[in-house]
Amino acid sequence: MPQQLIAGYNRFRKGYFLQRREELSKLAHGQSPSIAVLSCCDSRVDPTIIFDTPPGKLFVIRNVANLVPQCENDGRPRGTSSALEFAVTGLNVSHIVVLGHAHCGGIKALLDRKSDDTNTFVDQWMAIAEPVKQNILSKNYSADDRYTACEQATIIQSLDNLMTFPWIEARVTQKKLALHGWYYDLHTATLSCFEPEKGKFTQITYDE
Repeated sequence: MPQQLIAGYNRFRKGYFLQRREELSKLAHGQSPSIAVLSCCDSRVDPTIIFDTPPGKLFVIRNVANLVPQCENDGRPRGTSSALEFAVTGLNVSHIVVLGHAHCGGIKALLDRKSDDTNTFVDQWMAIAEPVKQNILSKNYSADDRYTACEQATIIQSLDNLMTFPWIEARVTQKKLALHGWYYDLHTATLSCFEPEKGKFTQITYDE
């Protein structure tokens, strides 16, 4: 049994839970977040900590490298797609944020994979971003810049793939839903947003 989790649970019960007991009790009757965040499952990137949000405010979807697949309805289980469907058609969120980050292990696996590597579950999942990889490799990036460029380019690809879901495309067209691509730097804790009209990521300002 992982004792650090038990110790953390005890701190939660004696502190956070007692201080917010009424608020947490209300959440037992349902959730109504207005924002869905699609984030990497990397243990260093927790959207609720980065955005300092209490329970019930964010609907968080996590997977390897924060990828969004294209809409496919072939009868196979689709974890990310089903979570997006629930967020949009069930919870009626008004914003979806694709949150990528620096030093992403999934992106590293994608770029470093050799053609004779074993076809693992990670390989199969990261194949979603294969077109991004080929485009990045065709450009004259340095070794370090190549990873950053790919991390950011897959965010843009995920934004494009979100629009292949008809219930997302319809709500975006009706201005009932907005899509955002953000990039978090682990070293500096800076956050940048993708600006389609400029075709680049711009750092979000914050109060010192």
